[in-house]
Amino acid sequence: MDWRLISEERLPGPLSMAFDEVAAETIASGGPATVRLYRWTPSTVSLGYGNDASIVDWDHCADANVDVTRRQTGGGAIYHDSFGDVAYSIIAPKSAFPGDVTESYCELLSPVLAAFDSVGAGVGFASEGSEALWNPICYLRSLDPAHDLVAPDGRKIAGNAQYRTRDAIVQHGSLTFDSDPARRLAPFVDPPLSADAFADRVGELTDIPGVDIDRSTFVDLLETKLVAWADATIGEWTDAERERADDLRERKYDHDRWVRERDDPTA
Repeated sequence: MDWRLISEERLPGPLSMAFDEVAAETIASGGPATVRLYRWTPSTVSLGYGNDASIVDWDHCADANVDVTRRQTGGGAIYHDSFGDVAYSIIAPKSAFPGDVTESYCELLSPVLAAFDSVGAGVGFASEGSEALWNPICYLRSLDPAHDLVAPDGRKIAGNAQYRTRDAIVQHGSLTFDSDPARRLAPFVDPPLSADAFADRVGELTDIPGVDIDRSTFVDLLETKLVAWADATIGEWTDAERERADDLRERKYDHDRWVRERDDPTA
């Protein structure tokens, strides 16, 4: 199985979600599997597949230049900070990984955990659930030991989600490198908790004792671990993939029918 790494790109949220879908189509057509990193530029709210769009403070997002899109994966909404988050996706043939979702998370998250280990972060899978603070928001739901990663103090530091097509498995995740709790709550309508309560639940890599690393160095390290895990070569999107992604961005991931109503205009 051939793998390629797409090094970290600065992408608008709708276009980044379109590239995940395109990479799954590439696998279906016999092309390579993909590991990729991306930076949400501008900062973006991604709604989970089942989220009600009414939780978004649309006026704030417009004023603060925050994009809004909807993922194909489930879970709660996430504010992805352009600097504070590090995002990745792994798009692979479905037949290459366990059908059991928990087992597949263990395999697919191994390079991510290796990157955390390399900086002495002590990050691991959540050992147990916790009380949900606000279900519409991903990081404030109860912890799921299958796919939530926590810092040594038990605060969530990374969330992950999957969806599967007939031929491919798409897993993407968001790692909190640095966090401004007030900014992470601001895009949502009437959050029932304070910034301090958010900080008590959500950790950040820069706040773990003994960890001293800048964002770009950590991104390089994560890319190195993904390349080693997948035996990937450095690659890039083809012109056809770029054209297809831009088409999906326009007709789906940046379209009100999908974002606000969960109605896929391309279906």
